[in-house]
Amino acid sequence: MSRAGTPTDNPVIESFNGWMKDELEYDFKYKEKDSIFKVIDEYIKYHNQKRLSFKLQYKSPIRFRSELGYT
Repeated sequence: MSRAGTPTDNPVIESFNGWMKDELEYDFKYKEKDSIFKVIDEYIKYHNQKRLSFKLQYKSPIRFRSELGYT
């Protein structure tokens, strides 16, 4: 993480945090659930296992790695 007040230290993680906040609010409806920790766990599982990615030829990260023989 970057130092306070200097988001240019790590723009990749800052950008990811912005995307995650938007998706948690609009797609995962975190305001309607009890625990933010549970919502973040669900989001991490979604991001790593189910999310389709253009860079991965519209496959989930798990499927892409298994087709390459890594898992």
